[in-house]
Amino acid sequence: MPTTRTSMSMNTPGRMKHHRLLCVCMVVCSLTSAPLSAVFAASPAAAASVLSLDEALAIAIADNPNLAQMQARYEARAAIPSQVGTLPDPVLSFNAMNLPTDTFNTGQEPMTQMQVGISQRFPFPGKLALHEQESSFEAEAALNNVDETRLRLIRDVRSSWWTLHYLDQALEIVARNQLLLRQFVEIVRTKYEVGSGLQQDVLLAQLELSKLLDQKIQLTGIRRAEAAQLKKLINRPTMGQVRVPTSTNQALPDLADEATLFARADQLRPRLAEIRNRLRAAESRLGLAKKDYYPDFTVGALYGFRRGENAPHIGGDRADFLSVRLSVNLPIYPTRKRASAVDQRTSEVLAQRYALQSELNAAYAEISRATAEYTQAREAFSLFGTGIIPQARQTVQSMLAGYQVNEVDFLNLVRSQVTLFSYETQYWRSLSVAHQALARLYAAVGGEVVHEQ
Repeated sequence: MPTTRTSMSMNTPGRMKHHRLLCVCMVVCSLTSAPLSAVFAASPAAAASVLSLDEALAIAIADNPNLAQMQARYEARAAIPSQVGTLPDPVLSFNAMNLPTDTFNTGQEPMTQMQVGISQRFPFPGKLALHEQESSFEAEAALNNVDETRLRLIRDVRSSWWTLHYLDQALEIVARNQLLLRQFVEIVRTKYEVGSGLQQDVLLAQLELSKLLDQKIQLTGIRRAEAAQLKKLINRPTMGQVRVPTSTNQALPDLADEATLFARADQLRPRLAEIRNRLRAAESRLGLAKKDYYPDFTVGALYGFRRGENAPHIGGDRADFLSVRLSVNLPIYPTRKRASAVDQRTSEVLAQRYALQSELNAAYAEISRATAEYTQAREAFSLFGTGIIPQARQTVQSMLAGYQVNEVDFLNLVRSQVTLFSYETQYWRSLSVAHQALARLYAAVGGEVVHEQ
């Protein structure tokens, strides 16, 4: 009996350590098998006030100073056509004619008169209409620029918001893996204490923990910079910490085919409409340059008041005078001035045509590039979510079970967990990249990009 008590007393610490090892393994298994949504839902960040994507877009559109600047520039442009399409102001004149310098008596000489006149300049027919047309096209181009600026702002806000979403998920995964590795450290330390583990396994687990800490520092720094960019876009530079929801709609729609997207961009893209309006404005200026070969007209009338009496053989008071005047400018320097102006305006028209073709090519290239990136990211997101991550999670659980019975070394267990960590990060990165590609595609097309059922 005494021998039995001694044996039980000696085995009790080992049993306690073995029991602790089993408890830790159960905790690790529950963590590795938990779905991502369950882990993220427990985060304190999820319960804090968040900035949804729709809220960020609404604030940016309402308050972004660059967009407001473009809007003010358009409003200034819109006020020009009514000004340049109106006749010049008439000219009212007062003249004193034929005053005698010896007496300055207005009744001394019969030709002395005090005149009141009015004149009006009339540009050659068609010039005013072309001036108004040119300014109207420039105003339309300014409005198109507002729409293009808004599209780019929406693109940038969406891109920044989804980058923050990815970084938050990556930080959550890092936190989760830190917890798991701490449990791994506890496991290997326990096994080492009971004589079935190696000290190098403890050091390896601690090294992986340090690597995760380094990744957390890097991700945190990137997130601060991205949050500052988003606050700039929504005109909230002094805003506190920006939080975005951890739970989002993960559905990725089907895109229309590229030919349809090209056609929509040709019709909807504000940048293309802006260049077309600038081309029309350049054509109007070319028409004006050609009209400059024709003269303008000035029509006027003067009424002259006279004092004194007529000669005795005529009798009576002197009659007033009425004068009518027509003047025409003479375009007598066609080569040096007007022909050069026509050449200049012709070159401007050509420049706008080339700019339109260049912008079309750029839009088509951006559509193709964004479509390819979206398709790749969407396929990767589906593959990680439905295939790779579940398999990697099962691999970790299998490795952990094998490690408990000394059939798997600790290095392979750690590698499997690090691989799972990488896959989970790529899963959320693929979702972010897909939505960023959608944002660029929407901006490149200027409208809806999904497939119409």
